[in-house]
Amino acid sequence: MEMFGKRRVAVIGAGMTLFRRNLKETGKELCWEAAKMALDQAGLELKDIEAVVMGTAPDAFDGVHMKGEYLADGAGARKKPYMRVFVGGGTGVFTPIAGWWHVASGMFDTCLVVAEEKMSSCFPHPAYAFHTIFDPIMARPLGVTLIWIFALEMHRYMHVHGIKKEQIARVAVKNKQNALDHPCAQLPQKITVEDVLNSEVLCWPVQRLDISPTSDGAAVAVLAAEHVAKQLTDNPVWIDGVGWCIDSTYWTNRDLYYPKYVECAARMAYKMAGIKNPPKEIDVAEVYDPFDYKELHHMEGLMLCRKGEAPRLTEEGVTQRDGDLPINPSGGLLGVGNPIAAAGMMKVCEIFWQLRGEAGKRQVKKDARTGLAQAWGDLMQYGSVIIMRS
Repeated sequence: MEMFGKRRVAVIGAGMTLFRRNLKETGKELCWEAAKMALDQAGLELKDIEAVVMGTAPDAFDGVHMKGEYLADGAGARKKPYMRVFVGGGTGVFTPIAGWWHVASGMFDTCLVVAEEKMSSCFPHPAYAFHTIFDPIMARPLGVTLIWIFALEMHRYMHVHGIKKEQIARVAVKNKQNALDHPCAQLPQKITVEDVLNSEVLCWPVQRLDISPTSDGAAVAVLAAEHVAKQLTDNPVWIDGVGWCIDSTYWTNRDLYYPKYVECAARMAYKMAGIKNPPKEIDVAEVYDPFDYKELHHMEGLMLCRKGEAPRLTEEGVTQRDGDLPINPSGGLLGVGNPIAAAGMMKVCEIFWQLRGEAGKRQVKKDARTGLAQAWGDLMQYGSVIIMRS
């Protein structure tokens, strides 16, 4: 076996399903639909895959116990080495990271990386699946929900930097409009800042148009070692950097204005990829945007701009598809949808398509050679980052 991390790993195929609420397909069927698309693009069949990594969030979403085992055959893992990873919303980018180490280590030459979520199976609403993640003594008696704590984080971010709701709303306007060009998008819309500000208040300052929808869907990538990738394609997309970091579960102990854990994950990935100046070296980024303020928050945590600067860059058009630093040209979670694990994996697939020039109407105007995908999860505590180059 070659020394861990010495082998280069490429993405050579990607696929995704529609992102929708209440899709008729089972979770297994969604997995296979996206996997078949990815395999077809890579020019491979299931027999050519040596290992499978599955990423999927709480079992409660799909309404079954041991969801990793339940989805295994749909993910193509029958009689193959199989691993499930799960770090909440960060799962979608951590899944290809796990696939990367399967191949980089020398253990396998090919790996199918599958991320799936079927949130509509969880009644009365998927948010209830998270009730038990809160500390039973310190937090749960407060009746806390995810939107409740994200509202605290959003409010703190706005307060520290003097950011207005109008500035944050521009992210929702941009991403939902970008999603008009995405064939799988769940909530593509042409909306205005005023539409966001006039939408229903869920938990101030979070309003309905500030937040991504609950979704069903799957996204898949095919990973291959360098010698295999070069036999199969003339334009592989290399995974040049990976990073992850988890902070304390106790969000009450941290200043929520800045995601330090995202910075730590980014520094790990940048170091591995040899990136010294992220805003100048990253051509396109898909950052995790379950709420509109999180795109801004994560841009700062990824050091793509200075703290408090992301709203101004958005206002100036820097983050548009034709801007100097396109952010979420796909439409992101706000526009395409948010099937938790599959949402982060969708971002990895989008960077793959961008770097190959295969993003269609979503293609950024600049010649993109280096891309970043990032996801965020658990109790505002986890970051996963992947750097890809063509």
